[in-house]
Amino acid sequence: MSVLPIVITGDPVLHTPASPVSNFDADLATLVADMYDTMEAAPGVGLAAPQVGVALRVFVYDWTDDDDVHWRGEAINPELWQSPLTLGEADEDVESEGCLSIPGERFPLRRADRVLLRALNLRQEPFELVAGGWFARILQHEYDHLDGVLYADRLEHRYAKPMAKVIRKSSWGMPGQSWMPGVDNLDS
Repeated sequence: MSVLPIVITGDPVLHTPASPVSNFDADLATLVADMYDTMEAAPGVGLAAPQVGVALRVFVYDWTDDDDVHWRGEAINPELWQSPLTLGEADEDVESEGCLSIPGERFPLRRADRVLLRALNLRQEPFELVAGGWFARILQHEYDHLDGVLYADRLEHRYAKPMAKVIRKSSWGMPGQSWMPGVDNLDS
């Protein structure tokens, strides 16, 4: 297994809907294993295949909730349903999130409180998860990556402008940029 470079915002793979997985083979198993290694090295709580330059509908997650329940797995060809959003502005203290493809930045974003995820694992076994709180946020964030959407694309106007400034100041926003977890000294 190995750690893969993480693609930085601006690369087309991050802004293009990913293709469904059709081959559940050794290459897919290697990709998923490498994604776990990369997520852990970053460190992160989720990672989607487009973030490592692979345009497939697969993501991994690793989260321990407030009840000490450990959630770890891969979601292949997922479907996601979410509860309605609560009205109002996002809370900067409770609802700020970051993204490994926009390293070091965090901005508040309103997300659904509960989600239902249906997907396949590596053995092509279907599974279903109902998640709330931060775990629901993780699943929504990673699922968005599969549709070519970054959390920066969903920010309220008052946060979108500072995010755009950070991206411009960091010279991101163009194809071919990445960082290597465990090697590059970037905040994520």
